[in-house]
Amino acid sequence: MAEIQLLDQKTIDNIAAGEVIERPASVVKELVENAIDAKATAVTVEIKDGGMTLMRVTDNGCGIAKEDVKTAFLRHATSKIRTVEDLVCVSSLGFRGEALSSISAVGQVEVITKTAGAFSGVSYKIFGGEEQGFEEIGAPDGTTFLVRNLFYNTPARRKFLKSPVTEAGYVEQIMVHMALSHPDIAFKFIHNSKNKMYTSGNGNVRDIIYHLYGREVAAALLPISVRSQTVSVDGYIGKPFISRGNRNYESYFINGRYIKSKIIFKAIEDGYKTFTMAHKYPFVCLNIQVEPELLDVNVHPTKMEIRFRNEKELYELLESGIKEALAHKEIIPKAEIGKPEKKEKTVLPSKMPEPFEQAKREESAPKGPEKEASPKPWTMGKTVQRAEQPAVQMKKSVSAGVNYYEQAKQDEMKQMTLHETSLLDEEAKPDRKVIGQLFKTYWMIEYDDQLFIMDQHAAHEKVNYEKLMKAFREKKIYSQGVEPPYVVTLSMAEAKVLSETKGIFEELGFTIEAFGGNEFCIRQVPANLYGLKEKELFMELLDTLTADGVKKAPEMITDKIASMACKMSAKGNQRMSVPEVKNLLDLLMECENPYTCPHGRPTMIKMTKYEIEKKFKRIL
Repeated sequence: MAEIQLLDQKTIDNIAAGEVIERPASVVKELVENAIDAKATAVTVEIKDGGMTLMRVTDNGCGIAKEDVKTAFLRHATSKIRTVEDLVCVSSLGFRGEALSSISAVGQVEVITKTAGAFSGVSYKIFGGEEQGFEEIGAPDGTTFLVRNLFYNTPARRKFLKSPVTEAGYVEQIMVHMALSHPDIAFKFIHNSKNKMYTSGNGNVRDIIYHLYGREVAAALLPISVRSQTVSVDGYIGKPFISRGNRNYESYFINGRYIKSKIIFKAIEDGYKTFTMAHKYPFVCLNIQVEPELLDVNVHPTKMEIRFRNEKELYELLESGIKEALAHKEIIPKAEIGKPEKKEKTVLPSKMPEPFEQAKREESAPKGPEKEASPKPWTMGKTVQRAEQPAVQMKKSVSAGVNYYEQAKQDEMKQMTLHETSLLDEEAKPDRKVIGQLFKTYWMIEYDDQLFIMDQHAAHEKVNYEKLMKAFREKKIYSQGVEPPYVVTLSMAEAKVLSETKGIFEELGFTIEAFGGNEFCIRQVPANLYGLKEKELFMELLDTLTADGVKKAPEMITDKIASMACKMSAKGNQRMSVPEVKNLLDLLMECENPYTCPHGRPTMIKMTKYEIEKKFKRIL
């Protein structure tokens, strides 16, 4: 057996660095968190080549005292905690004292720092864990870290990095999380000398969301604010039609720290259940505050995982809060017909030097024989037979610019309006007009300068789903006898599951009896499903329980009630009468969430009169 030896400090530092520093984004995360802990109000991050050649992080925080600079780069040196008891109530983002030591072990680091009371600043260089220089220099208050040539001394690690663009994307995602979790700090992100992100630090999360994700997301936000004894949740969630095929739009922060948590994943997923389609994930930005003594943040060096002592309370509060925020809200998505037209960019009066200068040149030019003038770039008409006087033309351009500016302001106000009277509000009922059926599936409804298009199957499915769920909760599901009874043959495993969950099937309206051997007979089925392949539905239920286990029974019931609602609803390509549709609209008005079917598809979409007239060129 080989002799056991203690590793040297350099090897120890490189091993530790592998846990904390995975890529340039890891460096940025640690340094920005240090800046936040230093009470900075402005943080600038600049990288080159995805961060592989240079990362510069500058803040205006409290700085590092001259006598503490070298100590800060030692392993487990920190100002955040003092004893093991402090781990129980960590309030800072950093606390392990590993970041600077790990970064300096695999990069060429220079720090320039100055405290508010110091006469001058300090520059300290440390490459690969070895000191290279220490001197006083002039510097502003705060700290600047420069990290060059990451993994220069561990080329094997460097080979595992992605392309510069990909690595820059990881850094950008870190900056997005920092901006959303700390809206009172102004963040700036620069890659290869190009500004990629900037936030004002005004404390308004909605402004940051608008800046980072655009108008469509910002216009579809719903506020959420719920409390319990030890947990509070504040922030915004997106309407269901703002969703993606991955979780990149899900951001949530525990006491200001971005984390990933299965219990929170689950709460969000269950809160949006029946609102979003399968394999689609919503937009959420949630600031969750939990009593520090109920958390264990010392789970992993990257601090991305947290253990909760009150998981159940957190789950229930978050799930119910999301459902409450979505309930009774106008969440009808707007229809887009083709690609939106590009408006011609009309120059505003303050930015119109070219026409003015050209007009001056023409006015001072020698007068020759009168010619047919070619259209000027600022001419408003499509055809021009003769050039107008420059001064008149300039006046028209100014007027057009002002009109364009006023129209743009009106469009902005109109598009950002969130509190419209819903088609399904009681006061809208006398004025809505059912126009007719389209493709035997969709119904066109006119109301308040808007055209609504309703999917008859999705709408009817939603009504039936909520009716069935209410009957299930109130134990009012009725059964219908079948003659002759259905006989099914089950395996031993299936028979075992059936015996354990017989009560669930009875609550759904099934009556099942043993028929000898491995056969069972179904004597009664849910009354609403009579004649709609009840035997197949029973087998689907049993298969789900057999595959997922009895513990999944509550979820299975919800899913299968959705399946039952689907089977008993009017189908697409099926004729319906106008009175039936009016009655369907009345029933939708009674639903908790009338805008999506149980599987997350929209029940209706809408177009405004303005958008339709624009397509027909009535509005230019």
